[in-house]
Amino acid sequence: MSVRAPTINDPESGAELDEHDPRRPTRPEDELIHHLERDQLVAATSLPVEQAALSPRARAALWALRVFVVLVSLMVIYTFIDQLH
Repeated sequence: MSVRAPTINDPESGAELDEHDPRRPTRPEDELIHHLERDQLVAATSLPVEQAALSPRARAALWALRVFVVLVSLMVIYTFIDQLH
């Protein structure tokens, strides 16, 4: 009789399945990418992604967020410099 230690992939241990578990359902894209050579993988992953089509409201929200980040950054820099004196 052999005693088996529980592993990460052991369903009896209650552990979660890891990313490359053969029992996990896969997408066709995941399956295809595993068969690429290294240079093919680099070429496939370095292709640019199309710009997302955003509504005018979403664009305005993103610009507002950018302005907010710049203003807060300036406030932090000012406070840091002011505290040096």
